[in-house]
Amino acid sequence: MKTIFLKPKDIQPTWYLIDAKGKTLGRLATQVAAILRGKHKPYYVPHQAVGDYVIIVNADKIVVSGNKETKKLYYRHTGYPGGLKVATFSQVMEKHPTYPLEKAIKGMLPKNRLGRALFRRVKIYAGETHPHAAQKPVVLS
Repeated sequence: MKTIFLKPKDIQPTWYLIDAKGKTLGRLATQVAAILRGKHKPYYVPHQAVGDYVIIVNADKIVVSGNKETKKLYYRHTGYPGGLKVATFSQVMEKHPTYPLEKAIKGMLPKNRLGRALFRRVKIYAGETHPHAAQKPVVLS
């Protein structure tokens, strides 16, 4: 049996639409990361972008389990001495509702140029609408 190795021009990516309303943050992020990597395809290789595009709507209605609304913390640093900023999940969701999902998905991708290229394939929107109707996305449940 021969090993299948596709050239980038032979890969035809599919666009998927996911409604995040009521879904758990981590479980949705793992599903999206697997689609971006292409692990659902028979010709998956870890060093090549063979995955698909993902559109996520209603990112502002994502849920977390337990007390993570108040206990989960997001850290960032300004670059100045003593510039550590800390915000809870609920504070981040008020200010930037797509950020927790972006951070969760990005953390599940490779930490190299392939991971950055894969992350460009995910489009996250806080509301119900998206500008990608021309790509004819397939709805994932």
